[in-house]
Amino acid sequence: MSTWFDAPRPTAADLIAGVSVALILIPQSLAYAQIAEMPVVTGLFASALPLIAFSLFASSPYLQTGPVALTSLLTLAALQGAGFESGDQNYVVLGGLLALIVGGFRLTLGLARLGWMAYLISEPVRIGFTSGATIIIISSQLPKALGAEVAAPDGSTIGRAIWSIGHPGSWSSGAVALTVITLLVMLGGRRLHRLFPGVFVAVVVGILYSGADDSVRTVGEPNPIPEGLPSLSLDLPWESAGALAIGGLVIALIGFAEPASIAREFAKQDRTVWNANRELAASGLANMTAAVSGAFPVGGSFSRSSINRLAGARTRWSGGVTGLVALLFLSFAYVLNGLPHAVLGAIVIGAVLSLVKPLTLIGMWRGSKVEAGLAWATFVATLLLTPAVQWAVLLGVALTGIAHLLKPLTLKVDTSADRTVVSPSGMLWLGSYRSFEQQLSAIVADARHDVVMDFGPRPDLDQTAEEIMDRVGATMANGCTLHVLDDDRQTQPT
Repeated sequence: MSTWFDAPRPTAADLIAGVSVALILIPQSLAYAQIAEMPVVTGLFASALPLIAFSLFASSPYLQTGPVALTSLLTLAALQGAGFESGDQNYVVLGGLLALIVGGFRLTLGLARLGWMAYLISEPVRIGFTSGATIIIISSQLPKALGAEVAAPDGSTIGRAIWSIGHPGSWSSGAVALTVITLLVMLGGRRLHRLFPGVFVAVVVGILYSGADDSVRTVGEPNPIPEGLPSLSLDLPWESAGALAIGGLVIALIGFAEPASIAREFAKQDRTVWNANRELAASGLANMTAAVSGAFPVGGSFSRSSINRLAGARTRWSGGVTGLVALLFLSFAYVLNGLPHAVLGAIVIGAVLSLVKPLTLIGMWRGSKVEAGLAWATFVATLLLTPAVQWAVLLGVALTGIAHLLKPLTLKVDTSADRTVVSPSGMLWLGSYRSFEQQLSAIVADARHDVVMDFGPRPDLDQTAEEIMDRVGATMANGCTLHVLDDDRQTQPT
């Protein structure tokens, strides 16, 4: 029987996969540090020891942790929302304190087997927030990608992006060329081969270009990237912990929801067991390690996890290999001093582009109007409340609770000659799971045919809802089974 302390044997495939991911993570980490308005070296620190710590206890063999765009944006929001600016003397160590708070929340929830708390943020709220946050992230990178970041006036993130787009005279031809090349290499390279190292190639091209054209702004100007290993310290501004608590809780919850869905989907495809509580605790340990090694909060990455899986990873040690490569690279970080800012901006844009889901947001109106309203309200609030985007998440949670109270979940039953179709009406969410299980159990207890769950065109079901259906479906008698209609309106067993 598997325990939290089992030690799977690493394979050669883990080594190859870990190195492959490191080639992507290292340049990405610089860009994600800039989203949080941290020194770029802190991104490298967040890519080293935290990944090694995560690999010790992770449940999924594929999930890769480290700096991610969404968590970096939430880090910026939490710090600025508490009144701290990137120019403050303690800004970097405040990021470490925030990572410790995030890690403390996740480790506590994991050890207490409260992983279900991650679903306090409903799927519609998560989709609305992720789409809005992605637009903000892309907007923050556009001035950099166009070479207009120096000329763009002070103001909101979206305002600066709009100004940059509308003033082509401020663009740098070199920056624009590098942005186009980077996006073509990243997105087009996948058509050549799914493991094509587009980010690595773009970085090499960018460094070579900056060596021939000194007009493009680079990472090492005016302050070169410091070399050497991170120093370990718990000398943090503890008096600021209270001011960062809410932001830390939001990051702990919403920053885990995305990697949880990744790992759950991989486990489903491989027909293996995935432990949400163990993953949550491992992520908590990774963040606490980030705190003592001069970094900021980290989370799971969908793109890097997918590449890890495609590259043939077999055990969780592949993530440890990635962290070890990043740790060894710290002594050679100076090679990235010539990396143009435009390439970093394009790397971020290419990495998060798929997270904007306009078709999903629009399509939700065809299903549950309540869930669509929650998603759109969170989406708009995220854009309007920038940079304090954590309040948009809390607003979405509050609206979810109100929607649950005003329109409790009910299951509509339509029985035909050969099957019973069940259609939920109202919020299927953490607060309604108990009612969902009770109503569904009563329906299947009387069923004389197969039961089909028709959720309509709505977001993916979370793990708790799937576990409830598995549990209830296992109680069915008379050879009957419980099915779910998929996106193509075909029945799939639970």
